[in-house]
Amino acid sequence: MKKESNIYTIIYAAVLVILVGVGLSVIYQTLHPMQVKNIADDKKRQILAAALIIPQKNESISDVYENHIVDSFIVDNNGNKVNSDTNAFDVNIKQEVKKAAAERLLPVFVCKTDSGLKYILPVYGSGLWGPIWGYIAFDGNGDTIYGAYFAHEGETPGLGAEIEKPAFSSQFEGKNIFDTNGTFEGVQVVKAGREPSSGSYVHAISGGTITSQGVQRMLSESLLPYSNYLKSLKQTSDTSNQSQNISQDEE
Repeated sequence: MKKESNIYTIIYAAVLVILVGVGLSVIYQTLHPMQVKNIADDKKRQILAAALIIPQKNESISDVYENHIVDSFIVDNNGNKVNSDTNAFDVNIKQEVKKAAAERLLPVFVCKTDSGLKYILPVYGSGLWGPIWGYIAFDGNGDTIYGAYFAHEGETPGLGAEIEKPAFSSQFEGKNIFDTNGTFEGVQVVKAGREPSSGSYVHAISGGTITSQGVQRMLSESLLPYSNYLKSLKQTSDTSNQSQNISQDEE
């Protein structure tokens, strides 16, 4: 067959395409497990960051995660644990927030820290240019925020992207999401000088107003369905404290 013929050119191109396709497929199959592991490790890192746990360079993220996350499960908006074929770690929060609160799968991660158990909940919303998400860790009273972690897909560097910096996320530490009557109110994100007279608040990012508003809305819409579960933690905490006080009085 002449190399200058059209048939030769077509056969040569077809064979080349097949070889390249097979090669790419082999590479994908080889690297895919590593990609899946890297994605899982990054998610574990984010969950741990909400509980203020940062793995060191010589530590395996998976090992640190296994040492600190002592339980994980799914609850419904009534605060009850539910049986599901989906593992709490594998719940797609992006899809769940699109559902009505009564239909959502709500993951909970229980983290062991030096200051007791913390309960970590995922949040997901929208910023100025795309998705924003994060994790919020609560004290055992189900009300006080112990730590927060936020991330984004494409917010403006130096502006909205600052939500991922500790200077912003650390403001949430110690804030309560329920008022004195036990009503959910979340955390307000406000401009400096416009602090509300009541309720928990943090300062918005200068120049990142829309992203900051997105964080407030994300927390409200993502955490409200957890209200009954968080209240159950508070009731358990109050009962435990009362028992301890009675024991101390008897002594």
